[in-house]
This record gives sequence, C-alpha cells and structure tokens, in this order.
Amino acid sequence: MLITRYTKIVMSLVLALFCLLVAFDNGTNYLFVQHVMSMDTTFPGNALMYRSITNPVLWQIAYALIIAAEGITGLLFLAGAVRLYQARNTPAPEFNQAKAFIIGACLLAFLVWYFGFMVVAGEWFAMWQSQTWNGQDAAFRFYVAVLGVLIFVNMPDGDLVKPKRG
Repeated sequence: MLITRYTKIVMSLVLALFCLLVAFDNGTNYLFVQHVMSMDTTFPGNALMYRSITNPVLWQIAYALIIAAEGITGLLFLAGAVRLYQARNTPAPEFNQAKAFIIGACLLAFLVWYFGFMVVAGEWFAMWQSQTWNGQDAAFRFYVAVLGVLIFVNMPDGDLVKPKRG
C-alpha cells in the first residue's frame, strides 16, 4: 500500500529532523561530556574512578565525535527519506533496496545512543551513579524510537496494486 510507504518516509524524515536538531542543539552539552568522563558526580569512593578521564582535549574529541555522529545520522535519515520518496512508486524490490540509508542511519543511531550513552557513558563511566549528569533515560527513549522505526521500515513492502480501469 502506498500509505505504508509514505509512513516509512515520514517516520524517517522525523528521525532526520530529530537527529539534526540534537546535533545542532548539542553545542550546550560540553559540560555533560566533561562531567560524565571525569566521573566527578558519581558515588563518593567509587571503585571505578580509575576509568575517569580528566584531560580536556579528550573531552573535546569525544564531544566532537558525538556531535558528528548525531549529524551524520540525521543526514543518513534525510538521504534515506529522499531515496524512499524517489522510489515510492517503484516495484517492491526497488523500494526495498532504497531502504539502505535508513537501515544505516538506524545502525549509527543505535551506536550513538545505546553503545555511546548506555554502554560507554552509562556503564564504563558509571553515569548511572550521577544524580545530575545522567542521560540514560533520554538515550533509552531515543534508541527505542529508532529501533521501532527500523523494525517497521525493514518490513518488506509488496508491489503496489494498480487500480483496474473499467
């Protein structure tokens, strides 16, 4: 059905906008990266403090990588949505092939928000211990939304049924 294809396009566009806005707005989150990596708001006497990074150059590199990954993710979602729109009236195999950018964007988004924020920040840097600098809830909402879109977009589309002319 064409409505299913349009829904996949719109959902991809919304994720593109979200990722691009997050990357754009991330200019205010340097302190977040600094506090998470330095682990200065984790539990007192934390046995994991040997993992902390207090070098501002490394904070800046991590910060830049996060913003770049979020921006690239947004651009991949945008390119994927455009590609799906261009293929919206094509036979099923071609439309299904056009999903590659979206699938790649979902992978990168999962790496950013699950691996980056849940695994690296949340567990390695013990972000879960911080009352102030804990982004796990937000990251969870982000990657679950992405996984939902990935599952839906990745469902195979059939050929469009052309109306019979009488």
